[in-house]
Amino acid sequence: MTTRGLPDNPGDYDSVQDRTWQFRGRISVVLVERDIVLGNLVAAIDAAENGQGGIVIISGSAGLGKTSVLEALRDLASERCDIFWGGCDALFTPRPLGPLHDMRPAFESGLSALLDSSAAPHKIFESIIDEIAHRKKAVLVVVEDVHWADHATLDFLKFLGRRIAQLRAVLLISYRDDEVDAEHPLNQVLGELPQSRVNRIMLSPLSQKGVEALGEGHGADLSHIFEVTGGNPFFVTELLANEGNTRQDIPASVREAVNARLNRLPSSERVFLETLSIVPGAVGTRFLHKMFDDASGDIVAACVRKKLLSQDKEQKIRFRHELARLATLSRLSASQQKLIHAKTLETLLQLTPEPALDWIVHHAAGALAGSVVLEYAPKAARQAASVGSHREAAAHYATALKFVDEADPPLAAQLYQNWAYEAGLALRIDNEVLEARRHAISLWRALDRPEKVGENLRWLSRLHWYRGESARASHFADEAVRVLETAAPSAERAMAYSLRSQLHMLNSRMEQAISWGRRALTLAEEFDNIEARIHALNNVGFAMVFQDQPDGVDALLESLSLAHDHQFHEHAARVYTNLSEHAVDFRKFTLAEEYISRGIAFDSEHDLDAWIHYLVGILARLRLEQGRLHNAEAVAKGVLGLKRLTLLMRLPALTVLARVRMRFGCQSADALLSEVLENAISTDEVQYVIPARLALVENAWLTERKDEAIIQLDALGKIAPQSFHKWNRGEFAVWALRFGHDVPREFFLNLPDPFALELADDISGAADAWAALNAPYSAALTLMQVNGGDGEKSLAAALKILLPMEAGRTIEKARALARKFNVAGKMPRGQRGPYGSAREHVLGFTKKEQEVFALIAAGATNIEIAEKLSRSKRTIEHHVSAVLAKMNVGNRMEAIVRSQNEPWLLGREQGQTNRLDRNA
Repeated sequence: MTTRGLPDNPGDYDSVQDRTWQFRGRISVVLVERDIVLGNLVAAIDAAENGQGGIVIISGSAGLGKTSVLEALRDLASERCDIFWGGCDALFTPRPLGPLHDMRPAFESGLSALLDSSAAPHKIFESIIDEIAHRKKAVLVVVEDVHWADHATLDFLKFLGRRIAQLRAVLLISYRDDEVDAEHPLNQVLGELPQSRVNRIMLSPLSQKGVEALGEGHGADLSHIFEVTGGNPFFVTELLANEGNTRQDIPASVREAVNARLNRLPSSERVFLETLSIVPGAVGTRFLHKMFDDASGDIVAACVRKKLLSQDKEQKIRFRHELARLATLSRLSASQQKLIHAKTLETLLQLTPEPALDWIVHHAAGALAGSVVLEYAPKAARQAASVGSHREAAAHYATALKFVDEADPPLAAQLYQNWAYEAGLALRIDNEVLEARRHAISLWRALDRPEKVGENLRWLSRLHWYRGESARASHFADEAVRVLETAAPSAERAMAYSLRSQLHMLNSRMEQAISWGRRALTLAEEFDNIEARIHALNNVGFAMVFQDQPDGVDALLESLSLAHDHQFHEHAARVYTNLSEHAVDFRKFTLAEEYISRGIAFDSEHDLDAWIHYLVGILARLRLEQGRLHNAEAVAKGVLGLKRLTLLMRLPALTVLARVRMRFGCQSADALLSEVLENAISTDEVQYVIPARLALVENAWLTERKDEAIIQLDALGKIAPQSFHKWNRGEFAVWALRFGHDVPREFFLNLPDPFALELADDISGAADAWAALNAPYSAALTLMQVNGGDGEKSLAAALKILLPMEAGRTIEKARALARKFNVAGKMPRGQRGPYGSAREHVLGFTKKEQEVFALIAAGATNIEIAEKLSRSKRTIEHHVSAVLAKMNVGNRMEAIVRSQNEPWLLGREQGQTNRLDRNA
């Protein structure tokens, strides 16, 4: 994001003469060496007022003045912007959506009601977007200290940030960069924001001239202060406030500076501040009146006047800086802190209405009040989980588990179970999570609760599956079923049956998947369990379509409809993925186009990134099967270029890239194909292993390495025929024929027409069947299976297909066959320049639509696009409508979000790899 010629970062300053920032003719603030920073921020507001929303990220270590800059901006912008302001606090466990609760006074009542009811995060976020969009003024959304943010708040930042381009708004984020390491979840969120809309500002310490300007009139040794503080503004002001006039009077540390100031205060103010330091956030008048006597108002006023505390317009007070609070808190011994936590907790429990659960748990834990923690921590955890803050929910349960010895056995079992669930969603699935499930199982067994034992065994199975431990997953799934069948029928048993169905389905044991799934459906209906029904229908539907049973699509569509109706977004994403994979596998390309497009649009709308990346990998495979090799490569490379993808999220795209590079003739192809097979084997699922081995067979054929092909064909022949769907079986059968390799007869039964025709030695008919399916590369491979006779005609037809694709390795193979049959001179020559399909957009945009989409992604309005492209507004409206329809999105904002998830849609990869480096 540009800011009218102002530099992106404050950098070093040669002069501090102009320390004021003027706005509309009045001097608003006086800050040292922050002129350019404020200039950047005001420029961002200017751009937002003109419809160009943006994101500003201010970072720096503690004490560099982030809050001072933000408050100065609030002073400058209050007349021209609506301001939503919130912050994250240093609680043991952060408040879920804490900043949004801080912003409540600026929200309309409908949004406040959503927060009160702990509505689904997506509804809250959409409501905020809608409110921003309908404001008459530009909106400034400030979220401070996001290094302490909860998971749901991070989701909000990503949600708003991805849509900011279409809003008259600025999202302003501040955080301490020294608190954010490489593993901090904030790093991932910042990396996923649209970088074209981001302006990063890293605050620098003050220069020596800046320190001298700040200390003007204090009479202290400013050179020494600069040396001691390194130019940190907070440290400088604390030392100056200590009123030292000589080098000897300057304390060696800020803690000593704070102590010196506190020691000079009246005892009432000092005790007040020490007591208040136990609270890591702002407190209101209700709390103060309960916690302190009636004289607290005078003490607060005095501390605010002395700049020890700050007070906002709602009369809430807090320490002027977190460093000052921590320095004050450090004066107290552990026993003193425990006593003050206890007093604070007592005060909080007396307030009406009851304060936030997070505060109660924080102080109860500090007071070592086990019974209170055990009562309130589970409530706080459930509240956090309801808005998607699973990491914080896990933290609350972990706090409760510190006092598990005080819990009765049912509560202890439930705490272990609930912590394992939330930790499994939010954290890495490590041995500690598995051990918690085992603790829960032991306790529930002792309590003779088989339904609870079975539920936890089912989750153990799921956890082991996520860890890639398929055998362990199957063991615990079987054990869950065994235990639950000893108890009365239940919804838990329905989910256990459905999990058993899913594991069979994932391992291509489709008869068992259907059988277990139908048992799950019977119980789900009996207990009116919608989620179990959705889950089981998905498994059964996919298993049926794998076996080419047409009713399977109906089951998948019913699962999808129920998932939409009941807001099970991840279940819906799973159906879109299964439908799309089936459609590509079975060469139903029209169906594939529809559900891939709908699925990606749905996943983007709901920020389901993991599902998007897998589904986009399926899109790459669709383009591969359609012979659009450059499109397939661009999409696959785009997915693999993203950070923090799991193996399963990467594998579909990696498989496509390997096959494209093989067909192009790149030297990297062998290594990529080996990597694909290694990854596929590590999943222990034949659905990945079969395509990986088939790709290696094709590569061996192209490169005349028959021995390697036989190795792969032998390995494929050891897999049960029923683990292949009919299209994979057909591919295996024809490759076996091409290499003269014997395979069991079962592999030749009920094959699709293109394979059956080739096996019947009808090469021309098989190629025509592939062409009718819009699978030109497969048609060309079939045409190359000649032994003379019609060799000239078939090979010429194959080359006419392959040359425009620039499938270099396959073209070389065809020409080698032509030389073998002495017809090389009669083969078509290569074409000059890139082929149209290589330049064709992944979603079929015309050249003009690509230009329009690029401008939409940049946030341009229809009028701006019309002016830029010298077209009428009506013409542009038609182009925009066509773009949105091809993307399967309802508005420009959703189109922009897709452009951020799928940068290849902007055409940056299209047609740029036509002349490949053969050494790549």
